Amino acid sequence: MRLRKNWGARPELEANKLFINKPTEMQGKWKEEFGNSNPIHLELGCGRGGFITAKSLKCPEINYIGVDLKDEVLVCALNKLEEQEEEVHNARLVALNISFIAEIFKKDEIDKIYINFCNPWPKDRHNKRRLTHRRFLAEYKSFLKSGSQIWFKTDNTELFNESQEYFKESGFNLDFITYNLHESDFKENIMTEYETKFTKLGMSTMFLIGTLK
Repeated sequence: MRLRKNWGARPELEANKLFINKPTEMQGKWKEEFGNSNPIHLELGCGRGGFITAKSLKCPEINYIGVDLKDEVLVCALNKLEEQEEEVHNARLVALNISFIAEIFKKDEIDKIYINFCNPWPKDRHNKRRLTHRRFLAEYKSFLKSGSQIWFKTDNTELFNESQEYFKESGFNLDFITYNLHESDFKENIMTEYETKFTKLGMSTMFLIGTLK
């Protein structure tokens, strides 16, 4: 469901310390922002924040950055982080078109990327907009550490099959592949809001781990 325009969303975000208003100024300074040298994991397309909130609480020894384009969904993510019983210190939110993601990180600054149920862009002329396309993978490689992983989930078989080729062509090993994540032996999954809703309706979640050589 699309959210209505919320003109108060940006002021609410900017008033909160968990939101980074000028992310390009943070390039190379993310460890300073978090105040530690813990690994930094990046969620591309964090939506309403269920995933990044759960990860932040489960793994306090990891720092998390959630990126999305719309202020309205980021406010939902912010509220979810703020509603927790314990204060969340290891998460930050960024409003950004992911096409510019390489402008906010320096080499070796990110340890892992999560891409959960991104737009499949099924038309051939739109394939380059896929967040798993070779064009985007080249951008991620500019700031991922060697040996870093990308965890990718989707419910679109065509996107999943073609993404496997994108990863292999871009210098990633495919260390884990399943066409039915919830029936696999993978135990570290945290479900997104979308995943929770549509799994109950019979959706199968496909999942892979690509490791940068």
